[in-house]
Formats: sequence, structure tokens, C-alpha cells
Amino acid sequence: MPRKDRIDTFGTVSLVLFSALLAFNQVVIAVVNEGLQPVFFAALRSAGAVLCLGGWFLLRGRPFGLRRADLAGGLLLGGFFAFEFILLFIALDLTTVSRASINFYTMPLWLALLGHWLIPGEAITRTKALGQLLAFAGVVIAILYRGQGGQASLLGDLLALVAAIGWAALAVVAKTLLKDVAPDRQLLWQVTVSAPILFLAAPFFGPFIRELEPIHLWGLAFQIVVVVTLGFAFWLWLLSIYPAASVAAFSFLSPVFGVLFGWALLGEHVGLPILLALVLVAAGLILINRPSQVPQKV
Repeated sequence: MPRKDRIDTFGTVSLVLFSALLAFNQVVIAVVNEGLQPVFFAALRSAGAVLCLGGWFLLRGRPFGLRRADLAGGLLLGGFFAFEFILLFIALDLTTVSRASINFYTMPLWLALLGHWLIPGEAITRTKALGQLLAFAGVVIAILYRGQGGQASLLGDLLALVAAIGWAALAVVAKTLLKDVAPDRQLLWQVTVSAPILFLAAPFFGPFIRELEPIHLWGLAFQIVVVVTLGFAFWLWLLSIYPAASVAAFSFLSPVFGVLFGWALLGEHVGLPILLALVLVAAGLILINRPSQVPQKV
């Protein structure tokens, strides 16, 4: 599919569904953390994804090897991937899903800032900046008025925020140093490099096994197959087609989906503040994806 300068209908539907998957993913991570130590869980997820991607390449008859020419970018990609998920998985062990989400999904702000300087053709315009602010305000309202419970941790909140910066840096590497590398091979770099880093880091964060039950193993399998192998590869493919800031902007929907899941699955109350948040997010996305006006000749 050729590159496009704005999000079309296919991109919109795809990114909305992916945002919903990410929202559910936060819940899955928090649940699995009860049975597996977070960093060890992340290591198992990357290792399992390497096996799944190996099967994918074998099925399609493509070579599994990684090119030496892509080594620098691949190591950076995998390093940022490990950094991002060490912080996020620990954050979800310390603080609530909703608080981690609002901090982690500030990623579009960091990506827009990095992209303005590092990605050609993705300068921040006043309209897009306003859209970012509106969407972010909507997410803040959604979180503040959801009546969240559970234990909150300042350290967990900060870790999720720094993880967002790692995610943005990963996206910049994918859009610059590895822009000519297929999305599934970019993902292969991420999981192949991150797996040993995560396994080496895991012993520093306590016992590997907690109160392990079958539901935690099902959550691990869901993470490996659906989220990492299929979901992240699809996101990288979308990132190779559409502007990075516009793709990232849809992540603002993930915390809002989290609120909706809380209402539908947990019986949480949804009032006018939540509806206002959804309106602000929608308005922000419209501004972010508004095509640039090209002056007409007279």
C-alpha cells in the first residue's frame, strides 16, 4: 500500500480497533502480574513472540535472518522495546491501570515533538497542536471522573510516563533508520534483541513466579500471539503508511476505551464528564488529521 499524507477510513477503523486492543491489554498485563514477576513476564512474552514470528516467516517462505546493514537500527529498536516494557510492566504492578494509561498514552505528545525535528514532513502545525491538546484534555477528564479505586503509586505513574518516551523513541527509529524494513522484520528485531535483555534484567526484580494460575498463562499466550505478534506488527505496518503523529494520536482513545470497558465489564458509572471526554477526543482527532490547506493559484 502506498504512503499517505493523512488517515483515511481504513486507517481510522484499524487504529480505533487497535486502540481498543491496547486498552484491554493494560488489564491483561495487570492480571498476569499477579502470577508472574513483571520483567520475567515481559521476557517470556518477547521469547514467545520470536517463536511465533519464526513460524510466520517459515509459513510465508521468507528468510528468518536479520540483515547486518540494519544492525544499528535493530539494536536501538530492541533496546527501546525492552526499556519501554520494563517500565510499563513494573508501573502496572505499582499503580492502577487507569493512572498508568493516562501517563503511558502521552506518547503522541513526545512523538510529535521528536518527529518535528527528526522525521521529514511531520512538522507540528498549530491545528495539530490544538488537536493534541483537546484530545489530551479529554483523556484527563475521563481519568479524573471515573471514580477509580485501588492503590496508586507516584513511582508507578512516573515509570509509565518515561515508558511513553521510550515508545516514542522506538517509533522514531522505525520511521527513520528502519523505514525501508518490513514491519514484521522490524518487530522481529524488537523481540529478538529485547528477549535477552529482559531475561538478564529479570533476576533483579524478585522471584519469577508469584501465585501462578491458569488464567495467568492464558494471559501470557494472549500477549504473545494477539498483542505482540499480530497487534504490534499491524501497528508498525500502519506506521509505515500513515504520518507517525497521526497514527500515534489514536492512542488517546485507549484510556477512553478503558473507561468504557470499566462500565461494560465492571459496572462502573459513566456520567456527563465521560461523554465530554469522548467529544474532546473526537474533536482532537479531527483536527490532528485535518489535511493541510494548499494555496490555490489565482
